[in-house]
Amino acid sequence: MGTYRSREGQDLSSDTDSEYQSDEEEPIYDYVERQETPQATSSSKKTLDEIDSKLKSLKLKYPPNSQTTINPVKLYLHIGGNTPNAKWVLSDKLTSYKFIKNNGPDDSDHDESRGDGDSFWVLKVGSRVKARVSMEMQLKMFGDQRRVDFVNKGVWALKFFSDEEYRKFVSLFQDCLFENVHGLSATEENKLKIYSKDFIGWFKPEIADDSMWEDAVEEEDSKSGKQPVRVDQDLLEEFEEAANGDVQSLSLGALDNSFLVNDLGVQVFRNYSKGIHGKGICVKFDSNRSGGSSLEQSTPKKAMLMKAETNMMLTSPFKEGKPHSTGIKQLDIDTGKIVTEWKFEKDGTDITMRDITNDTKGSQLDPSESTFLGLDDNRLCQWDMRDKRGIVQDIVKGGDSPVLNWTQGHQFSRGTNFQCFASAGDGSIVVGSRDGKIRLYSRTSMRQAKTAFPGLGSPITHVDVTYDGKWVLGTTDTYLILICTLFTDKDGKTKTGFSGRMGNKIPAPRLLKLAPLDSHMAGASNKFHSGHFSWVTENGKQERHLVATVGKFSVIWDFQRVKNSAHDCYRNQQGLKSCYCYKTVLKDESIVESRFMHDKYAVSDSPEAPLVVATPMKLTSAIFSSVGFIFPIFYLSVASACI
Repeated sequence: MGTYRSREGQDLSSDTDSEYQSDEEEPIYDYVERQETPQATSSSKKTLDEIDSKLKSLKLKYPPNSQTTINPVKLYLHIGGNTPNAKWVLSDKLTSYKFIKNNGPDDSDHDESRGDGDSFWVLKVGSRVKARVSMEMQLKMFGDQRRVDFVNKGVWALKFFSDEEYRKFVSLFQDCLFENVHGLSATEENKLKIYSKDFIGWFKPEIADDSMWEDAVEEEDSKSGKQPVRVDQDLLEEFEEAANGDVQSLSLGALDNSFLVNDLGVQVFRNYSKGIHGKGICVKFDSNRSGGSSLEQSTPKKAMLMKAETNMMLTSPFKEGKPHSTGIKQLDIDTGKIVTEWKFEKDGTDITMRDITNDTKGSQLDPSESTFLGLDDNRLCQWDMRDKRGIVQDIVKGGDSPVLNWTQGHQFSRGTNFQCFASAGDGSIVVGSRDGKIRLYSRTSMRQAKTAFPGLGSPITHVDVTYDGKWVLGTTDTYLILICTLFTDKDGKTKTGFSGRMGNKIPAPRLLKLAPLDSHMAGASNKFHSGHFSWVTENGKQERHLVATVGKFSVIWDFQRVKNSAHDCYRNQQGLKSCYCYKTVLKDESIVESRFMHDKYAVSDSPEAPLVVATPMKLTSAIFSSVGFIFPIFYLSVASACI
């Protein structure tokens, strides 16, 4: 298994049957059909012949029957997957498309009048394609070819006969998508209602202020003195080993060790400049309580390093299928013992947390760290492990679990539907919500967001932020959204949206998507998860890559290329800029997580630290090469025995 390149973006003309090409090169006439009857006179016949002759002399080039076909298009189908025989085939030389309103689960056709209730827009192409208009279609535009590709039980392409027809389709598609997502017709008034005037560039990207994106590229180019390094590599070497247990999560350390949580316990790995290698050590989940633990007994789903990476905080869901936890376990890595089990409580009432994270991007390296952040559906807070009474629980003797100290935070009265969060290098906090909104909080106040970016309709399932707080990456099921938080205040100073209100010159975001063919190969049930920046914990250093996983794919983007407005992906696009320049690695089982090691492990012949990828049962390693450098991608190598 390894990397591959598809023919997804190939010009369709190279895969079209020759007879169809020759048809287009010949004059195609619009004609008047004659019906001769016994009563027809010689004069009328002469008149019709003259008209016919005159029409032919004009050599008008129309597609066959185009005068009677509304919204004419050519329809293509991609066959062969990623095999050497993969190609585009002409499915229908001339067909038509229409957007129809579907008003019920029976999926029956309806007219194009806009209705109410649970109705939604559907794209219908001839008798072969019928797809609900959504981001799941992964529509990709090729403006220079007058073409769009999309996924619907296969990978399809529509080829238009004119630029006007192409632009008309894209505009209709985007309007229908807006209505399907927000439940409002795509009028200027409704778009302002959803996005507000401050975010006008989000629905009118052509007038958005992209100067911050350009300044970021120019600044980084001047620092390096060279063009951005591309991430086009070829697979040189790959091997794999079996894992000892069902992998749940991965915790990378910036110091000596990294950790893998599975059904057996916490496996310990040694960090090297060329990757991670098993130490043969596994810490079992055992609290040493005679009476059993008062907290959850299931395998931890979340692990967080603290206290100079000598301690690990572990949370387990208290209900199957839910991420929420009622408490947390503190594991001392040096002794291999769970030393404390804490309860989440506020004002004497037990509460839950759906996620935890460190106070800052690098605070796990602080040996005196005693606080961390917690998030629930409508709560954002900070917990302190220092007991107010000065007594630390003796877990061997049993007793009630101690209660964490709620030091600061806020419980929101209305449904914020928080899903995930992350912290920057200075302690600023970014929170993603189920409605797609992304909120920025300063380290000094958790009561009110300094900036709230509107949602594009898809729930945010994971967020990350660069160390300097200038860039936020949100993960949804079908795409990643990259947001620039920079703005210029009234005094001309450049700030981030964590520290103040951004005003009305907010840059439009960039979307990172899979090409339709890759999305189809990933499988309809597979979704993007855990999008991350590469890892730095030093001021002045910039993250180099972004990585996310979808099904059996690990997907890598060059951060510098995504920010560059002039690169090829963004040409001839309408709407928000979407980047498809990525590297994929295909495995034979779904990937649990993909993470870059800390920047300190980047070696001299590579500008990036190794990438660690964990799958549930198999752990592999690979090395990639590129022009000018070696780009090592290492997968966990496990040969451990529990003790």
